[in-house]
Amino acid sequence: MAITNENSVVGIEYEVKEAGTEEVVDTNKGAQPLEFITGKGHIIPGLENALVGMEKGESGDILVKAAEAYGEVNPEAKQTLPIEQFEGVDLKEGMTLYGQGENGETVQVTVTSFDDKDVQVDFNHPLAGKDLMFSVTVLDVRDATEDEAATGQVGGGEHCSDGSCGCGH
Repeated sequence: MAITNENSVVGIEYEVKEAGTEEVVDTNKGAQPLEFITGKGHIIPGLENALVGMEKGESGDILVKAAEAYGEVNPEAKQTLPIEQFEGVDLKEGMTLYGQGENGETVQVTVTSFDDKDVQVDFNHPLAGKDLMFSVTVLDVRDATEDEAATGQVGGGEHCSDGSCGCGH
């Protein structure tokens, strides 16, 4: 069964490097497969689009350009903030901090530099502007159940322990 661009439940094993380098930036080899439902925006678009048509057991190397991965670097996503906002934080250049955005979402920032008054931070994803090379193996492909298609979550989102939901738990 081949992966389709909508409502396929896919499990993959992957390793990703910045294109042209040997440094692994992320991998799940030897761990749980990454499971997602196609067409729901769960993974970067360039990788999802390249997986369409692949089948269980198939492997491949997929180059994903920055625009189809984490986007280009946005110069407006760099800010200078007063050091008082970082009270109690042992600041280091290059460190990643997590905070809360205006709408309650988690935001990730990288400290690019600081002095005794100000801290320069970058809200761009650390992989923004970078082309990525994925080595992927498709471990599983199946059609999403009605619940999975509706909720966008593998397993349907509602879990029961007595088996009455038909999910096998």
